[in-house]
Amino acid sequence: MDSIQDMDPAELETMMAAVDKFNSDLAAAEALVAAGGLHPPSTAITVDATGNVPSHIRAPFVEATEYVGGFWIINADDESAAVAWAEQASTALGSRIEVRALQEAPR
Repeated sequence: MDSIQDMDPAELETMMAAVDKFNSDLAAAEALVAAGGLHPPSTAITVDATGNVPSHIRAPFVEATEYVGGFWIINADDESAAVAWAEQASTALGSRIEVRALQEAPR
C-alpha cells in the first residue's frame, strides 16, 4: 500500500475511529505531546547539504517495503509505560509500532 488512501474505506473508518479513541485516551491521561500523520515516502525530498552544493532529490532517504506513516510524542514515566501505550497504538492501527525515547524534551 503506497498510501492510506489505498485502504478499503470501511477498514479505514474502523481504524480511524480506533486511533481517535487512542488519541482521546492519551489526551485524557495528559500523556499526549504531539501526533501527526506523514505523507507516503513517494512525496519525500531528500536534502543533502554536506558538500559544496546542496542537492535535493525527490525520493525517500531510504528505499524500504515498509515505512513510518505517522508518529506520537508522549509523556511516559518510564519505558514500560511507553510500551503499554504502544501496545494500544498497535491495536488501533493494526500494525507494528516502534518505541524510541527522545534525547531531550521537545521544545
